[in-house]
Amino acid sequence: MPTFSELLWDHFKQTPDKDAVVLLHSGLPDQPVTYRQLIHGAAGYVDTYIANGVLPGDVMILILQHGHDLLYAYFGAILHGAIPSIMPFLTEKLLPERYRADLAALVAVTRPTAIVTYPDFEPEVRAALKPGEDSVRAVIVSDRAQGPREPDFGSFGGLHRLPDDIVLLQHSSGTTGLQKGVALSHQAVINQLESYGRTIHLSDGDVFVSWLPLYHDMGLIACWLMPILLGNLLVLMSPFDWIRAPYRLMQAVSQYRGTLSWLPNFAYNFCAQKIRDRHLEGVDLSSWRAISNCSEPMRWDSHRIFYERFKDYGLRYAALTTCYAMAENVFAVTQGGIDTPVTYEDVDRDSLQIDRIARPAMEGRAVVRMLGAGKAIENTTVRIVDGRGASLPDRNVGEVALQSNCMLTGYYHRPDETEKAFTDGWYLTGDFGYLVDGELHITGRKKDLIIVGGKNIYPQDIELLAYEVPGVHAGRASAFGVFNDETGTEDVVLVAEVEADDPADRNKIADAVRVTVTRGSAVALRYVHLVGPHWLVKTSSGKTARSANREKFLKEMQEKGQLF
Repeated sequence: MPTFSELLWDHFKQTPDKDAVVLLHSGLPDQPVTYRQLIHGAAGYVDTYIANGVLPGDVMILILQHGHDLLYAYFGAILHGAIPSIMPFLTEKLLPERYRADLAALVAVTRPTAIVTYPDFEPEVRAALKPGEDSVRAVIVSDRAQGPREPDFGSFGGLHRLPDDIVLLQHSSGTTGLQKGVALSHQAVINQLESYGRTIHLSDGDVFVSWLPLYHDMGLIACWLMPILLGNLLVLMSPFDWIRAPYRLMQAVSQYRGTLSWLPNFAYNFCAQKIRDRHLEGVDLSSWRAISNCSEPMRWDSHRIFYERFKDYGLRYAALTTCYAMAENVFAVTQGGIDTPVTYEDVDRDSLQIDRIARPAMEGRAVVRMLGAGKAIENTTVRIVDGRGASLPDRNVGEVALQSNCMLTGYYHRPDETEKAFTDGWYLTGDFGYLVDGELHITGRKKDLIIVGGKNIYPQDIELLAYEVPGVHAGRASAFGVFNDETGTEDVVLVAEVEADDPADRNKIADAVRVTVTRGSAVALRYVHLVGPHWLVKTSSGKTARSANREKFLKEMQEKGQLF
């Protein structure tokens, strides 16, 4: 079993002048980086790490934007034998105080030796540190790193690492992404890349096109490590460029004949709504053979909208695929839509919510359309379990449990959390779902479930209904439960961002939300709280941070003297 450094050395020896990555930045020419340039740049960072006292096996935090420095700093850590962990940087969506507190907490748990960042962010990093108290011995600023040099592979500590050694940390998604560190070994990651590569029929001619942030497993594993380590071209743009100009993804796929991409569900709607015809002149999307919906609850409507918008530009419906993934399994758990079309089914809504059984829809009754997440990839086993860990039959909703040969080594420096995550050797994901002939369907997160009078309510269903109401910002609503002592069950609260300031207009929107949600889910909203733009808290990967929004709502109610 090779290690990361050995794979990089092979590419350097055999195909040094092959393009590994093409970096795209708005307003700049495209910047191809060969394996020779990658290793030369990484070697300069190895020297920088040695000069700053970083040893093989030390953890390093990288807070860098997409570009050459992140590429060289990351693989420099790999070649040195250190353990890199890419973290998000502060944006307007994140509260500075919360970011600093979470960064300080992360440092206390993972005990990194160094933090690498860019010049403008150095003050923010130093504000979170406690000199003389925490583990950080150096803050390395990218513009002071040593330049590229000819590599001396014999001196690289990374070539002395073993397959079972930890190679990187991923951090589970939270309001800033600074959560439990998922420790992964060389062997676990390479097992995943090999199994997943066979599942998606990866070939030498595949070209990856991505804008995904690299502090999340979908970006880091599927759209960074997989192409670079396995020798496929990666065309990479900044997530900030994509959010400002999503058409750049389509143009890049067309220009570089991209074949593979991964997108969170919201991106399908976002692209369909925001991209104009004038930005698609000459665009040909026929090379795209697999676009995997991943990272958040997957919606059939999102696939349909995306396909209808771009089918005239060569997009094939068969290219729309699905994937269920998590950092604890390196990345993919299941994949659908590669060998056969993605499946979907209509199930009886009340049976799903009350009986927790996904019975096929019956005429005249309310339905929920479920998009299949595919079957388990090679060397991964999935089952559905009840609260005691016993397996449930097909169509019964329970917690998703899994075993594989690419599981995490553990949560870094958190043996307590590692022990809690497993039952009899099975990893408990915290996701609810059900199986039908091996096809996995995800119904929601265990921790987000709202229980009203014995009925199981998934908050994303309430949020999707709210988005149907004119005036509610798509993707900017959060539903959660608040326990009611009088009724002995939870009340459902929805917070939604709107542009309207006039109280009368807001009342009309709130009334429309109540009617729409009641009609579409048979759930009565206890409270509809309408707020202005940028009120809601999102996770680093763009998901709704429901627990944080619940806390913020209750705090506001308390400050206003309104008991809830």
